[in-house]
Amino acid sequence: MKQGKAFTYGDNIDTDAIVAARYLNVSDFDALKSRCMEDIDDKFASEVNIGDYIVAGENFGCGSSREHAPAVIKACGVAAVIAKSFARIFFRNAINIGLPIVECAPAAEETERGDVISVDLENGIVNNLTKNKAYAFPPYPNEIKAIIDRGGLL
Repeated sequence: MKQGKAFTYGDNIDTDAIVAARYLNVSDFDALKSRCMEDIDDKFASEVNIGDYIVAGENFGCGSSREHAPAVIKACGVAAVIAKSFARIFFRNAINIGLPIVECAPAAEETERGDVISVDLENGIVNNLTKNKAYAFPPYPNEIKAIIDRGGLL
């Protein structure tokens, strides 16, 4: 379980907000990570550290089906994205590249920016260490866990 700070966002964060379409001609995700979330949070890329978390509301990753969005989040070192719900194509793209994502509405609702949290994927628990609260979510099936553990499909 990695501990990190939470970066919180609201509902309907689309893939253009995660990485703007104007950067889609760049396929080097390490080069793109400085642009992650810039249109809604210009401090994210400079403040995020390896092991931090994105926490959001409903429908995270909606919009186009580009793989750039989860790949740039992963390149930033984000340990997992926790949200009330995910757009289905974002969910699948995240799993395909090995970015852990967690649907856990109570954790998403109660976490504030800067809270220190950790995620136990094996047992299905989000721990908010700042608030001393734990939230359960269904652990991944073995097939998905294997993809995450390998770092993606490829």
